[in-house]
Amino acid sequence: MDLAFTPEEQAFRAEIRAWVRDHLPPELAHKVHHALRLSRDDLQGWAKVLGRKGWLGHGWPKAFGGPGWNAVQKHLFEEECALAGAPRVIPFGPVMVAPVIMAYGSPEQQQRFLPGIASGEVWWCQGYSEPGSGSDLASLKTRAEHRGDHYLVNGQKAWTTLGQHADWIFCLVRTSSEGKPQTGISFLLIDMKSPGVTVRPVRLLDGEYEVNEVFFDDVQVPLNNLIGQENKGWSYAKHLLSHERTNIAEVNRAKRELERLKRIAQAEGVWDDARFRDQIALLEVDVVALEMLVLRVLAAEKSGKNPLDIAGLLKIRGSEIQQRYAELMMLAAGPFALPFIFEAMEAGWQGDFPGGVPGNAPLAANYFNLRKTTIYGGSNEVQRNIVAQTLLG
Repeated sequence: MDLAFTPEEQAFRAEIRAWVRDHLPPELAHKVHHALRLSRDDLQGWAKVLGRKGWLGHGWPKAFGGPGWNAVQKHLFEEECALAGAPRVIPFGPVMVAPVIMAYGSPEQQQRFLPGIASGEVWWCQGYSEPGSGSDLASLKTRAEHRGDHYLVNGQKAWTTLGQHADWIFCLVRTSSEGKPQTGISFLLIDMKSPGVTVRPVRLLDGEYEVNEVFFDDVQVPLNNLIGQENKGWSYAKHLLSHERTNIAEVNRAKRELERLKRIAQAEGVWDDARFRDQIALLEVDVVALEMLVLRVLAAEKSGKNPLDIAGLLKIRGSEIQQRYAELMMLAAGPFALPFIFEAMEAGWQGDFPGGVPGNAPLAANYFNLRKTTIYGGSNEVQRNIVAQTLLG
């Protein structure tokens, strides 16, 4: 198995790098490289830049307006964007719901929803988890009752990432209580401006409002907002979760943050501590090993073989690496990493150090935020059970 990039792939990388360099606003790259707060305008602004180029849906086939890139090209695009300091594409529209609409939506639904996703104009969020229904998602209770020409939706979703910004939400809802729990779930698209939809942001330890509770009180949803067949939503949800095998590893982000860790360690004077450098070296080895695992999956896809079904392993290692680099940044900064004063962050105070290196107030926020990575997307404990069952039967 050859994990080296071909000359054509290297040329493709150079093309992407040049384009991102010319179109990524420097002030936005500065924010990303130093983990400063990104506003809705920051995130959607970059999405619209990609949309105008036709690259927001960089994983889309040409038939739906995408570039038609193969798995390796998609990986190189994501890597160059990450290393340049581009914000991560908010995945709910272009990466998650769009492939479901392409695969199971009607032609009318495809014409209605895909253009707004591709352009970055329409912001989507995900309505899966509920209070008491996280890892055991099949136990969800939000109901959609068939009432003439519409569904009447009642229930609550939890941990809805960036739902306060969203125009639309794709939801798993219960349309039947017969049989196994999975067989009574449907996939519904809901306009967030519908009467009866209430969004309640949840302030996290880092002072941000990243997640939300979303309440549905007698929300009327047209029948033509149902994707595919009623009670088949569980199959569509599995398609969504398996669509991006390598993205969940966040290896490109880890490579960028590893360089940031080195900058902080040098600025804070702990780079000369051999024991601390050992910890950075161990982390770097694990990042490289994770990248090799991702490249093995990509090589299998490119050769036409069945890709390695190791999404669980990628998620476990990727999330643990994210927590490790955040913790090492905190250790490198020492007492400067401990305070987190939200008002000071809003006022622009970063406590700059000599050499133009920003201070470490954002480190605490990043550390707190990344504690969730081993829980969301299926907790690591659940993923280990899945991996064990796959290997041992």
